[in-house]
Amino acid sequence: MLKIITKRFNELTTQELYNILQLRSEVFVVEQDCVYQDIDGKDQKALHILGYDNNVLVAYTRIFKPGYYFEEASIGRVVVQQKARKFKYGYAIMEASIEAIKTHYSETTIRISAQLYLKQFYNNLSFIEVGEEYLEDNIPHINMIKS
Repeated sequence: MLKIITKRFNELTTQELYNILQLRSEVFVVEQDCVYQDIDGKDQKALHILGYDNNVLVAYTRIFKPGYYFEEASIGRVVVQQKARKFKYGYAIMEASIEAIKTHYSETTIRISAQLYLKQFYNNLSFIEVGEEYLEDNIPHINMIKS
């Protein structure tokens, strides 16, 4: 069972921030072999959704209110530790993120910039593709919306 915690940037402890950045780097930079600027100055404006299994951060997203990242509310930096994926924590962290957007922003329309290979995963969460696919950091992506 995934334990979910939601925090604003200024509520994160130094250790929590370190664990977030470590997990994002582990997956997005090392596993996906993608050199890009993960620390983008947007974390301070996000709500952070942290997923713990036995006190270890294994899943994470950050969410934004409408108008900050996209016109709609948005979810980004969706990440699950490789060895924890077999437990379907991706669904748990996304469902918690969708609920957090409803709770904190009173919104139900959500836009994401999804890695193309995860399109079916997001379809399973009621996101639909909008527009054409595009390259972001040399990885195929597509915009998706959930209403």
